[in-house]
Amino acid sequence: GFFFGIPSLAILSLIMLIPIGMSFYLSFTKYTVLGSPTWIGAENFVKLFQDQAFLSSLWVTVLYTLISVPIQTIVSLFVADMLAKRFQNRFGSFVRSALFIPVMSSMVVVAVVWRAILGTDTGLVNQVAKAVGLEPVNFLGNPKLALVVVALVTVWKNIGYFLVIYYAGILDIPRELYEASAIDGASSWQQLWKITIPSLKPITFLVVILGTIWSFQVFDLVYVMTGGGPGGATTTIVMMIFQAGFQNFQMGYASAMAVVLFLVLLVVAIIQRKVLSGNDD
Repeated sequence: GFFFGIPSLAILSLIMLIPIGMSFYLSFTKYTVLGSPTWIGAENFVKLFQDQAFLSSLWVTVLYTLISVPIQTIVSLFVADMLAKRFQNRFGSFVRSALFIPVMSSMVVVAVVWRAILGTDTGLVNQVAKAVGLEPVNFLGNPKLALVVVALVTVWKNIGYFLVIYYAGILDIPRELYEASAIDGASSWQQLWKITIPSLKPITFLVVILGTIWSFQVFDLVYVMTGGGPGGATTTIVMMIFQAGFQNFQMGYASAMAVVLFLVLLVVAIIQRKVLSGNDD
């Protein structure tokens, strides 16, 4: 078995383990690409936590995650429950397929389309608003709206993916549980709360973990829709890493940010596992 696993381990090491190790090393150096890395110890990390722009990007990323992950988790669960219990027919299949189309679309394409739809002057939404006598809304240029709008676009794109996962999980729950509860007089809401949600705890853990990781790693959607603006209102931590490493050529500093992101995701995953698994461990 070990020898069969060597090819996969080699590929994994090449594209993941080695780059992670290099990032950890470069985070303790001053490296501008033009020369050799110079060891400076923890100086990058000290500078990092004194950098208000980085702390702001970290907070923006947390807010983005807190908006998108709960909404896409709850909505996908409720829609999956509705389709599994009431629409196991062609209509249900059509809805699942329609909601999965955004998942297959490129994030850049999604960002371009939604930027065109939400544009202040020529966007479809504001054109309709003007037609009915309403004032246009600057969705992507308002610091109070931009992050929420980007998060909701993320929800729109991801719901179909998590919907399919929940749908499969609901179909695996024994029908006898619902039949017995119905005989005892349980309502649909009570069945959802007492049977469906507890039975889907492992799936919910997976959905929340994936959603959190994807949210902390968001880049292309923000880059295309807002470029991190207005005024840094949508500048996420990965945007900061990109700017530091590929625009300012501060690879050591960017690697320090990447290490912090890695550790934050590790801690979040551990906490979520403890909270969602309860006493199962």
